[in-house]
Amino acid sequence: MRNPRAAAVALAAVAALVAGCGSSDSADDPLAEDKADGSTVVVGSNNFAESILLADIYGEALKAKGVKVEYKPNIGSRETTYGLLKNGSITVLPEYNGSLLAYLDPKAEQASIEAVGAAVKAKLDSKLTLLDPSPAEDKDSVSVNAETAKKYSLTSSSTLEDLKDVAPDMVIGGSPEFQTRQQGLLGLKDVYGLEFKTFKALDAGGPLTTAALKKNTVQAADIFTTDPNIIKEKFVVLQDPKNLFGFANVTPLVYKSGLSQDGIAALNAVSAKLDTKTLLDLDSQVQLENKDPLDVAKAWLKTAGLS
Repeated sequence: MRNPRAAAVALAAVAALVAGCGSSDSADDPLAEDKADGSTVVVGSNNFAESILLADIYGEALKAKGVKVEYKPNIGSRETTYGLLKNGSITVLPEYNGSLLAYLDPKAEQASIEAVGAAVKAKLDSKLTLLDPSPAEDKDSVSVNAETAKKYSLTSSSTLEDLKDVAPDMVIGGSPEFQTRQQGLLGLKDVYGLEFKTFKALDAGGPLTTAALKKNTVQAADIFTTDPNIIKEKFVVLQDPKNLFGFANVTPLVYKSGLSQDGIAALNAVSAKLDTKTLLDLDSQVQLENKDPLDVAKAWLKTAGLS
C-alpha cells in the first residue's frame, strides 16, 4: 500500500478488537509517552476508515497554513483516544458531537446541535475544547441485511420499535464498546425495549461488521449512516424516532494549548465546507474504490479551496 494510512484502513478491523480490551488510562498506553514537541500538532484518529480520512483532511488543512503536523492514525476507540487527548499526546481528533456527549454523559438530552455543543463543553476536561460542528453527520444506526428485511417486512420507513417482537430471534453485531454504551445495547433496551438473542463483537462499522451482516452471521448491526456499503449491499437502516443515537456532526476535538488560533481557524474552515453528501462521496472513494485516504483528503481540500 502506498502509505501508512492505507495500511491503517486495512488493519482497522484488527485494531478494533484490540482496542476493546484496552484501557483509557494514559499510563497504560505507550502513546502517552510519545508526545511531540510544542511546535508539532499531532493529529490522531480512531479505529475506523472515516476517522482516518477526516484526520488526513484536518492534518493537510493545517499543513496548508504552515503548521507542522504528525499523524497517529488508527489508534483505537474513544475510550482510548480521549485519554490521550487529555494528556496532550494527541492535539486534534475527529469527533462526532452527540456521540462524544453520550460518552461523557450517557443520560444527557440532545435537543439541538447548539445544546449538544454547550453540553459537551461543560463536560469536557478543562484542557480540551470542541470546535465548530460541520453539517456533515455520520451517526450510528441499527441496520439489517436484505434477507432479514424481507423476512420481517422491514423497509427504510421501519423503525427500531418494529424490532421489539423479533429482536429475541436476531444476533446483533458491532464494536466491543457497542455492547456497553448507552448509544448501543444499553440504550436499545432502555429506550426501545429491545433484547437481542446474542451480541457478536466485531469492529466499529468496519469490514468485519459489513461482512458478518452480508453473510447473515448477524442479522442486525451497528452501521454508520455514511457507510457506502448500505447502498452496495442493500442494507436497510432502521429509523430512530426517539433519537437514541442523537446528533453526530463531524467536529474537531482539540487539546487547547497545542493549537494556535490560525490552526483553529483552519479547522473551522473545513467544518464550514464539509456536508454529509460530500462525506459519503469521500468515504466511497476510500472504502469502495480503494483510494488512499491521504490522496482523497488532498484532492477535496484543493477543490474546496482549503489547500
